[in-house]
Amino acid sequence: MNPRQPRGIRNNNPGNIRHGANWQGLNPNGRNIDSAFCVFESPVFGIRALAKVLINYKKIHGLNTVRQIVSRYAPPNENQTAAYIQSVAKQLEVYPDAKIDIEERGVLTVFIKAVIRMENGIQPYSDEVIQEGIDLCFD
Repeated sequence: MNPRQPRGIRNNNPGNIRHGANWQGLNPNGRNIDSAFCVFESPVFGIRALAKVLINYKKIHGLNTVRQIVSRYAPPNENQTAAYIQSVAKQLEVYPDAKIDIEERGVLTVFIKAVIRMENGIQPYSDEVIQEGIDLCFD
C-alpha cells in the first residue's frame, strides 16, 4: 500500500464509499485500516460497489440525470458538487439534466470512470478491471 496514492486507490475503494453496507469483497480488517471508508480486497470489488450504488439510485430513488445522481452521491456539504456534475456530464457528453440510463453498460462505464477521476484525481484502472467490477454487479 503506497501512502502517496489517493485514499480511494489505497483502499481499493475508488468511489470512496463509506462504511454501512456489508459489501461483497470487503477487507475483514478494513475498519482498522480506515474508520470512515470501506476497504475492499481488490479494486474490482470497490468498482462493483460503486456500480451497485449508482444503479440503486435509479432503481430505488428514480434518479436518472447526472445532476440528480451526482447531487446524491457527492453532496455539497463535502464536495464541489457543481464542478463534479459538470465533469461527469462532460465525460458522458450529455447535459447535466438530460435523462440517462445508468444501467446501460456504456453509460455506467463512463460514469464510473468519471467518478473515480473526481474522487481520486486519477483513474488508474484498465478497461478490463472496470468491466470486471461491472460484470460482478450484474451477476
